[in-house]
Amino acid sequence: MDTVILISQVLMSFALILAFVRVVRGPSLPDRVVALELFASIVVGMVGVYAIKVDVSSFLDAAIVIALMGFLAAIGFARFLERGGPRDD
Repeated sequence: MDTVILISQVLMSFALILAFVRVVRGPSLPDRVVALELFASIVVGMVGVYAIKVDVSSFLDAAIVIALMGFLAAIGFARFLERGGPRDD
């Protein structure tokens, strides 16, 4: 099980780096918003794997909070863009 957790953490770390690159270099603001949502989802996955590794279920509560905050941030950005916010498409 330790090997699977280590492989999962390495792959998610690599995905986190790629998502961060997309946030920084994204060609447009909507692409950056999607990358931020992906970033939050990967962090939730990493917290979940860590919760399994250390066998502490309270980390799952933190993962749920992070997921909700990421979702609300994506909704906020979408409403901002919908109402005519600055776009650089």
